[in-house]
Amino acid sequence: MAELLMSGCTTSSDHLYIYPNGVRLDDSIEAAQQMGMRFVASRGSMSVGQSQGGLPPDRVVEQEAAILKDTQRLIETWHSHAHGAMVNVAVAPCSPFSVSRDLMRESAALARSYGVRLHTHLAENDHDLAYSREKFNCTPAQYAQDLGWLGHDVWHAHCVKLDDEGIRLFAASHTGVAHCPCSNMRLGSGIAPIRKMLNAGVPVGLGVDGSASNDAAHMVNEARQALLLARVGRAMQPPETRLEPDGSQRSFFGCDLGPAEMTPRDALSLATRGGAQVLGRSDIGHLAPGMCADLALFNLNTLAFAGAAVHDPVGALLLCASPQAAYTVVHGKVVVRQGQLSTVDLGPLLERHNTLALQLALKTC
Repeated sequence: MAELLMSGCTTSSDHLYIYPNGVRLDDSIEAAQQMGMRFVASRGSMSVGQSQGGLPPDRVVEQEAAILKDTQRLIETWHSHAHGAMVNVAVAPCSPFSVSRDLMRESAALARSYGVRLHTHLAENDHDLAYSREKFNCTPAQYAQDLGWLGHDVWHAHCVKLDDEGIRLFAASHTGVAHCPCSNMRLGSGIAPIRKMLNAGVPVGLGVDGSASNDAAHMVNEARQALLLARVGRAMQPPETRLEPDGSQRSFFGCDLGPAEMTPRDALSLATRGGAQVLGRSDIGHLAPGMCADLALFNLNTLAFAGAAVHDPVGALLLCASPQAAYTVVHGKVVVRQGQLSTVDLGPLLERHNTLALQLALKTC
């Protein structure tokens, strides 16, 4: 959360789905309140362990009745439907390969009975496709449709391997996608067809994913990577032949068309309006009368932006070296001031974090 705030991100969603050793989603919510961050707490879950053909080790799965009970408790305790709400709760089974069909259906019913959103991982890589075909005899998008996991109140993480039919299903149902380009590159998952999704009308926002697959929670950098990855993905596609106004034909290589695949303003839109839409928030994502006072300010009078920002500040922000925010304001409260977090003392936080990391390393040696 500290990293995100210092990069100019005002709202985050965290998908906590491993619950050993007394871990509580309440702790993450309370941390967000302390930090001053707007937060969508996603109550994840895993119920199908390796002994039942699932991916996770049996020691980290939960009983489904307990999952649903705790999810209901969290919604009733923390979720706010109010304009400008600082805390939302989402219902979020981890993935098709770690929970049962029954839990997916019951989670959807629970979420809709309370009017909260649904979230899971979908079509992240080729293993996901193979698992869906083997276990369910369908694509991930078809699986989601069968279980009621398409709709304006649903968003899926990644969707790198979403096919044309899946894109049509998502667009028709206004199902959202959290695009995580750095994570997808780090894990070698592939390049999500974001331009196809946007052209079809799929809501798309940006996610930095977790520290297990992205070592930098920097929202501006994530937007920059989304821009660059989309362009290189287009450049890898075969040439196209197009008709000119005079009726002649002209061949365009992928590298000719790549820059139009994602512009700086497209990437900025994913990071702001796109994220708000995916999270179902009509009160954040842009500045206008009646909207929440969430904003980030960047100092462009630096060496990294010299010669660029004077021509196109937005282009410079997305194409030059990704800066830290000078100021981040959440709900009218300054939480980053002159590049420094103002709500929490980072010194003890870093010390505690490093101590815990060393203890974990020693336990696994």
